[in-house]
Amino acid sequence: MDAAIKIKWLTDLLLGISFVICMVTGLLKYSVLLQLTGLNNVVLPSALFTDLHDWSGLLMGFFVFLHLLLNRRWIIITTKKILVGDRAEP
Repeated sequence: MDAAIKIKWLTDLLLGISFVICMVTGLLKYSVLLQLTGLNNVVLPSALFTDLHDWSGLLMGFFVFLHLLLNRRWIIITTKKILVGDRAEP
């Protein structure tokens, strides 16, 4: 298997993992949601979730940038096809 494909796959995997962590910790930071579920700061330390949320958000931003960088050729070609149109069509 091509090394570039493995790098893209790993980038997308890490992007997905950081998204899930950021999403879950973001939901756990809502005080209304904590009150509705009966959870509180004793059970779930909000400072820890805030740190996890912040760091996973930064990692997610890095992996999005890396994903766009690794797929820039496809993005440029597809954008040109959409904006200019496919000249092969009658």
